[in-house]
Amino acid sequence: MSIKKNKLRNRFSREASQSFININSSLENDKFLFNEDIEASIAHATMLSSQKIISNKDAKNIISGLKKIKSEIKNKKFIFDDNLEDIHMNIEHRLAELIGQAAERLHTGRSRNDQVVTDLKLWMKKDNRLISKKIKKLKLSLIQVANKNISILFPGLTHLQTAQPISAGHFFMAYYEMFNRDTIRYSDAFKRINENPLGAGALAGTNFPINRNKTTKMLGFKRPTRNSIDTVSDRDFVVDFLSSSSLLAVHLSRLAEEIAFYCSDLVNFFKIGDQLMSSSSIMPQKKNPDGAELIRAKASLIQGNLSSMLSLLKSLPLTYSKDLQEDKVLVTSSSKNIHLCLDCMYELISSIQINKTIAEQKLKFSYANATELADWLVLNLGYSFRKAHNLTAQIVNFAEKKNINLNKISMKDFQKFDKNIDKSVYETLDLKNSINNKKSYGGTAISEIRKMISLARKELKNEKY
Repeated sequence: MSIKKNKLRNRFSREASQSFININSSLENDKFLFNEDIEASIAHATMLSSQKIISNKDAKNIISGLKKIKSEIKNKKFIFDDNLEDIHMNIEHRLAELIGQAAERLHTGRSRNDQVVTDLKLWMKKDNRLISKKIKKLKLSLIQVANKNISILFPGLTHLQTAQPISAGHFFMAYYEMFNRDTIRYSDAFKRINENPLGAGALAGTNFPINRNKTTKMLGFKRPTRNSIDTVSDRDFVVDFLSSSSLLAVHLSRLAEEIAFYCSDLVNFFKIGDQLMSSSSIMPQKKNPDGAELIRAKASLIQGNLSSMLSLLKSLPLTYSKDLQEDKVLVTSSSKNIHLCLDCMYELISSIQINKTIAEQKLKFSYANATELADWLVLNLGYSFRKAHNLTAQIVNFAEKKNINLNKISMKDFQKFDKNIDKSVYETLDLKNSINNKKSYGGTAISEIRKMISLARKELKNEKY
């Protein structure tokens, strides 16, 4: 294959060395933007024609050529060349082969600096919507599994120690809230992506009488960017995306850790579908929750991309530096892994079955209702909470020594600790009552969880992208 001449090297007396071509080419990392590059170029050519900067004839030829190139790339008939540096110059070179000198007019009134950021924003807008839709799908699955298991008694943990009884539905709705905040973050990030950079030029704008409002409307942006210097150097929208993705990955990883933990043979609260597990090369009995474990692993890669982007930006002067070429690797890596994690987590949640017998048995043989006893002493005997807490700790020590549950302590023994304790305490110590008495807003009472599920369904119904 003959090497295509890079017209951007006319300033130099020597052609680029192979080592420079290798480090300078971004083609492998930005060729995914071909559709957006062509979309933006068609809008730019249309605008140039409407402003009488180029002729209608040239604009039509340019647009026709760009559409042919799009077809060639989609049908894998386009020959990419690293010597041409990036997707933008590859398309421009092919356009010249197809339509001749008219192709050279396309770059009037723009630079690769505003071109590349326009392409990336167009792609990221689409990806933002796709990710948001997948988060919505995951949230719906969490609502369904919460509603299905709302009556199951489940140990609520702090420090991985049994703390208080909760509804299993309350557990899953906690993750709904996390992912709901992720939806809001992506929505906020979308607003900052949705500004049109095209027309900012290299850094100072352009001498040509372009119409940025026209390209803004054609490309579906809300408004044009306001400062040409900031426009070409801005990658805040990339950081927004990587930051939102990192926190989403944290939430996915936390849930994945819970699934792996509760699926353990030592706990055995959850069972997940066999289609999401793998076995051992040596131990044939093994069922490993590898889907959940890999979500945990990929979260670290996504977080690393955010750190890399922040480090890349922290010392860059205005305006454009070639360092910014690396942003697309970080964006696409995080995007790919977020999509993988969301798809897998949706299947994990949809397949979860709770081992009700084991979960409730573990709860019954704990002292998770100790707080209920302390609260009963406050509510019924008027004790300060600190006094009630101290007395309850003594009673728990007694029950633990006798190897009995709190609700199995005889009234005679209760009254050895405090003669004012009466039989109504047993109703409070009942685990179901313990849950359903938590009627404070956002509490674990089943009536409250139903309200939150209803509210969540309304939120999902009103989500728009």
